Amino acid sequence: MLQPNGQHVLEIIGKHSAADPSLQGILLPEQMPHALAALEAAIAREEATRAEAVARAKADNAPPPRFEVISLRQRALPFMDMVRHCMKAEESIVWGV
Repeated sequence: MLQPNGQHVLEIIGKHSAADPSLQGILLPEQMPHALAALEAAIAREEATRAEAVARAKADNAPPPRFEVISLRQRALPFMDMVRHCMKAEESIVWGV
């Protein structure tokens, strides 16, 4: 995952912000359910926003809106799989060390 996309995912799970950049970090097993829930909620919001924009354009007989080619779901899915695997194994995820 490219740095801006990775930072976005870390922002969603509360592990990155402009005031507290996460060049290094750890996601503990007990934090993983919250991280997954936050990512699932962000994905649902993005998909709802996209669907609403398409419906609005269709209602206005306007051309369909353009979105980033790769959705948050596509970007986050491998990370979410890793989180689930680590949560099951009760192992932390560590980056930048």
